[in-house]
Amino acid sequence: MFRAVWLGLALSATTLSAQEPSAARGYEALTTRAFNPAPWSLAAWDNLWKTWEPRPKQKPADYDRAVREYYGLHPAPFANGSLPMGLREGFSLFSKGIASDCMLCHGGSVAGKSYIGLGNATLDIHTLFEDLNGHSGLSRKQPFTFSNVRGTSEAGGFAVFLHSYREPDLKLRSKRQIFELNDTLCEDVPAWWLLKKKKTMYHSGTSDARSVRSIMQFMLAPSNSLKTFEREEKTFADIQAYLLSLEAPKYPFAIDPALAKKGHALFTQHCSKCHGTYGADWTYPNRIVPLETIGTDPTRVHGFDPKLGEFYNRSWFAGEGYKVTEPVGYQAPPLDGIWATAPYFHNGSVPTLEGVLNSKSRPKIFTRSYRTDEADYDQVRVGWKIEALPAGPAADLPGPLRRRIYDTTQPGRGNQGHTFGDALNTDERRALIEYLKTL
Repeated sequence: MFRAVWLGLALSATTLSAQEPSAARGYEALTTRAFNPAPWSLAAWDNLWKTWEPRPKQKPADYDRAVREYYGLHPAPFANGSLPMGLREGFSLFSKGIASDCMLCHGGSVAGKSYIGLGNATLDIHTLFEDLNGHSGLSRKQPFTFSNVRGTSEAGGFAVFLHSYREPDLKLRSKRQIFELNDTLCEDVPAWWLLKKKKTMYHSGTSDARSVRSIMQFMLAPSNSLKTFEREEKTFADIQAYLLSLEAPKYPFAIDPALAKKGHALFTQHCSKCHGTYGADWTYPNRIVPLETIGTDPTRVHGFDPKLGEFYNRSWFAGEGYKVTEPVGYQAPPLDGIWATAPYFHNGSVPTLEGVLNSKSRPKIFTRSYRTDEADYDQVRVGWKIEALPAGPAADLPGPLRRRIYDTTQPGRGNQGHTFGDALNTDERRALIEYLKTL
């Protein structure tokens, strides 16, 4: 009797330890938990408006909406109290507070609807962190620039900074390792639903898409120990399963079927070699296109200290068997849901698909509303409506206002390259764009 019970318990434990990753559990974890402590006070949220540029005379009436619009945040499509997607209530060492989560950058909105896994193309993460810090009694000064222009982030800088305070076994260092930190990479956030097709990930394709530990790097807050990472690895295997279950949203406006059919033929002829084919029998070549071929801004490829890659490949993160490789170019991504993922290129330097296919039409300096309602979306050019500007921002313009302007003459923000569509005529581009709406 005792032996049978013992064997039953042992088998149950084995089953539990070997359970397959679950997308349902991943969704639950992603939408209910923060994996870093909460550094900001709950009171900070109510006081944010006091440091806005330009300064309101009084607290806005529809305050939660005003906060979302000021920082580029979006309503959560899941239960999250009064906080937007990307922020949630959590705990610090001594009290309840506000924490950030993955959807701060990986939760976006288009045509008035929020989507988990859509890159946040409106976020001013630098100003958000400055203001939350300032109203929580912390220093507003950041250790590096978190964003140079709204809708992009210096995610590479985050990674370099966080790893520099760790040993390969994730023990904390008292003194920062000197990895060169470049905060002019200007990274647009790719859509999570593209991961299911990829063998490699990140803009330069230097990491294996099967890696679970790679997506845990931003848990490197000082209070998270190796034991924390080991405990949460199964949780992130579930989160990865959820990411791989995501589907691209369908284009919500009218499509001309006859024109899209013509565009399909053009796509097959000119684009499928790098970006794959679509439908039930889709293909994806997972091509890393060399810089000399793609010609887009090289800063992201050259922007990482090789010593960081060597360190990563000796660290706990590479211990699951997936090491990073040296970047040589940019990964030509799958184009599922491309209508929703404007702006384009790895640095978000091109606001519409029309600009992707016609390099002469790309604005040099521009701004936009940074709202995501239907009225802000360009159904003809496919992407965001913009206002071209004659000059870049003045040097003394406050940061929140300066980051509203995209100046392609600045480091990491060039809009050159990918000129493959220049050979098409206007009608061909129009047909190709119509087909891209269907993906």
